[in-house]
Amino acid sequence: MRPEDLQAVRALPLFATMKAENFERLMPASFLQRFPRGVVLIREGEPADFLHIVVEGAVELHAHGMGRESSIAVAYPVSAFILAAVLKDAVYLMSGRTLEPSRILMIPSESIRTIILEDPEFAQAMVNELARSFRFMVKTVKNLKLRTAVERLANYLLRLHEDAGRTTQVILPFEKRMIASLLGMTPENLSRAFATLKPYGVEVDGPAVLLTKVDDLKRLAKPTSLIDDPNI
Repeated sequence: MRPEDLQAVRALPLFATMKAENFERLMPASFLQRFPRGVVLIREGEPADFLHIVVEGAVELHAHGMGRESSIAVAYPVSAFILAAVLKDAVYLMSGRTLEPSRILMIPSESIRTIILEDPEFAQAMVNELARSFRFMVKTVKNLKLRTAVERLANYLLRLHEDAGRTTQVILPFEKRMIASLLGMTPENLSRAFATLKPYGVEVDGPAVLLTKVDDLKRLAKPTSLIDDPNI
């Protein structure tokens, strides 16, 4: 990697506190690469040879089974995937592909496992990343099991509303097929859910969604910090 890339990686939360000599051991075998949209980075069922860290861009994590495909999550900067497989020296349980042009740091799994035993600060950073990923998945399962499809969509739109600075109009970040998959629906169910939300001030025009009755939408969605707050 170039010197400026090394400095950028060193500043990432996963590496900021590790010992300098261990960072210097870790980096020579690592790669910081740019990938175009749609590149498959990992495949479920294959050995976890590298830890991947999203430095720029976005990566869709998805899975296949029974002739179906489902989007599980989206990894944004700065986050690692899939750390559990790397630490267990196991196969990936999900596949990953870039959703947009992305910069991905790839670190050999064996190097991660070696240095984590020697560097307590690095080990703590890895534990923190595992904890973040675990809590995200728990929230995802709660969202799927405790809410109806309409409630899941309503809360998703409210999250976009918050992230956009509470503006009246939000832009869907992905195509509707993928949003349906992330929310545990079929595209047809998503269309019906949008229609159900129309009396609550939800107006859809392509990727743009107008929210004219946010308070009514909140009364329907009943958002809770234990599912919807990304900081908890």
